[in-house]
Amino acid sequence: MKKHLLLILAFTSFNFISAQDKKIAEECFKKADYKCAEEQYSKLVLTENIQRYQSDYYVNLGIAQKRLGKPAMAFKSFESALKSNPKSISVYENLASLHNQKGNRTKALEYANTGVKLEPENAEIYLIRSKIYNNLGKKDLAMVDLNQILTFAPDNIFARTGLATLKKNNGDLEGALKDYNQMLTEKPESLLYNGRAEVYLKLKKSKEALADINKAISIDPKFSQSYVTKAAVLFESQKDKEACENLEKAVALGHEKALINELTTKCLKK
Repeated sequence: MKKHLLLILAFTSFNFISAQDKKIAEECFKKADYKCAEEQYSKLVLTENIQRYQSDYYVNLGIAQKRLGKPAMAFKSFESALKSNPKSISVYENLASLHNQKGNRTKALEYANTGVKLEPENAEIYLIRSKIYNNLGKKDLAMVDLNQILTFAPDNIFARTGLATLKKNNGDLEGALKDYNQMLTEKPESLLYNGRAEVYLKLKKSKEALADINKAISIDPKFSQSYVTKAAVLFESQKDKEACENLEKAVALGHEKALINELTTKCLKK
C-alpha cells in the first residue's frame, strides 16, 4: 500500500513539474524570449510520452530555433515532430515554409501539397503554397491559391493582402493601392497600413509611406514587419542609423534574420 502511494505521489509530482515547464515555455514564447523557449521545449520533448503533444512541443521548439537563426536545428525538430505525428498540419506548414526560405522550392511544394490534402480548408497552408508558387515564378497558381482561401474564408485578411501584394509585385501599383484603401475603410489594422506603406514606397512617396508605417506601429507595437518596412523607408530617405535601429527592433520582436539579410547587410557596411 505504501509503495503504491509513493508511485501515485511520484506520478502526480511529475505531471505537476511537466505542467510548470509547459507554462514557462508558453510564457517565454509570449515574451519573444526564444532562447528560454528553446530550453524549455527541449526538456518537454524528452519527457512527453503522448506523441501528439510531443509533436506540438517539437514544432514550438523548431519555431524558437528558426527565430534564433538556427535553421539546421529547426529542420531536425520539425522532422522529429513529423515522426511523432504525421497528421499534424502545423508540421507541414513549418517544413514547407522553412524549405521555401532556404531555396528548396521542390521540397517546400511537396510538404505544402501534402498539407493541402490533409486539410483542404486550412488557410495557412494555402498562403504558404502561394508564396512558394510566387517564388517559382508561377504567379497565376499563387493567385489561384489565394482566391481558393476566399471561397471558404472570404474575409481572410492575409489572402486579400496577398492578392494586393501580387498586384504590387506585378507593377500594378495603383491597383494594389486601391485594394489597400478599400480594406482600410473596412478594418484599419496594422497589417494593412504596413502593406499600403510598402506600395507608397514603390510609388516613391516616402512621406505617405512613413505616415502609414508609424500608424501601423501605433496600432500594434509588436508587429515586427512594420519595423522592417520602416527601415526600408528610412534607408530611402538616407536615415541609415535610424533604419538599422528599426531592424534591431524587428529581430528583437522575433522577426527572422534570414528574411531581412538584404537590409541588414546595409547596416554591416557602416
